[in-house]
Amino acid sequence: MSSVTLENVVKYYYPAVGAADSKPVKGLNNINMRIAEGETVSVVGPSGCGKSTLLKVIAGLEFADEGRVLYNDFDVTKITPQDRGVGMVFQDYALYPTKEGKNNMSYYFEVHHRSAEEKEQRLRETSELMGIGFDMLMGRQVDTLSGGEKQRVGIARAIVREPNVFLMDEPISNLDAKLRERTRTEIRRLLKKFGITTLYVTHDQQEAIFMGDRIAVMRAGSLEQIGTFDELYYAPANLFVATLIGTPPISILPGELAHGTLRAAGQTELALPEQLSGGLPQGSLRLGVRPEGWLVAREPEPGSLAMNVTRIERLFTERAAFAHGDVNGAPVNALVPLDFPDAKMLYLRPDWERAYIFAADAETALHVPGVPELF
Repeated sequence: MSSVTLENVVKYYYPAVGAADSKPVKGLNNINMRIAEGETVSVVGPSGCGKSTLLKVIAGLEFADEGRVLYNDFDVTKITPQDRGVGMVFQDYALYPTKEGKNNMSYYFEVHHRSAEEKEQRLRETSELMGIGFDMLMGRQVDTLSGGEKQRVGIARAIVREPNVFLMDEPISNLDAKLRERTRTEIRRLLKKFGITTLYVTHDQQEAIFMGDRIAVMRAGSLEQIGTFDELYYAPANLFVATLIGTPPISILPGELAHGTLRAAGQTELALPEQLSGGLPQGSLRLGVRPEGWLVAREPEPGSLAMNVTRIERLFTERAAFAHGDVNGAPVNALVPLDFPDAKMLYLRPDWERAYIFAADAETALHVPGVPELF
């Protein structure tokens, strides 16, 4: 196993010859991060943000134009993928369709001219570690396997090589919801069992939370923040991270601060606690409140915001419900009890201990609650 370190990594993409805009585009923009030995880091962000490019540069499928990639402090920036010892699992499985599961796994040993004894030993050990029923998959043709079974073989094919680093690019996005949930549980179990350093790319926030020890948030080739889910949720580095992390998303209301009073959404004067207002600049800003950060009432109260309710979403398995609507045109989501009656209007007040404040003309976080203490 290896730790993985990226130091000021830049990757350029150059436009086609004759294109109107001839300037190169940064696919990766000065990426600095370290993945500890045995750690799993999930990578999330919008389409085109550089998630897969990051994976390719770490694997050596593409070389960084600037900066360094290190495995255990050894510079592998210009080393080819086959010499880096990486195991990769892709979205489309990438199995040989004419081979059985066992032959897909053993192909690595054949092309590298390893002994038959080593091959059989590694196949046996990996099969045992993959869990009950995996030996049955080894003798079946790939085209007879289900999506989840193919992905298990794909993972085993990567593990059998004893990789230094495990790289996964949306490995279960092609599966249906029920199978995806079961497969990600299996993958998580295997990663913990083997303790392989892993980078896990996904577009699914819940999957990222479940799989990763930490989560890296990317946008436009840049690393916006890396940390645990709690760090990203309660102490986001900026407005982008705050709005990306969390389901339903955080509510953002425009506001004007003057002499300790915040006029939110052009509607209501809210008195801020002195310890909060004292550190904020006067003038325009943005108030952020997560669904659980609202104090909800059915009747108007002093200092409450009137919310037009469009629907109440009841999640019976979670024993909770969410009211969706707007405050003076700004979208708002509020957590309410499961048995909360339907209503056209609700009245909200921020719980200031859970409030977020952002700059009005930038994404700068001016105040965040911080990660709560559990004990």
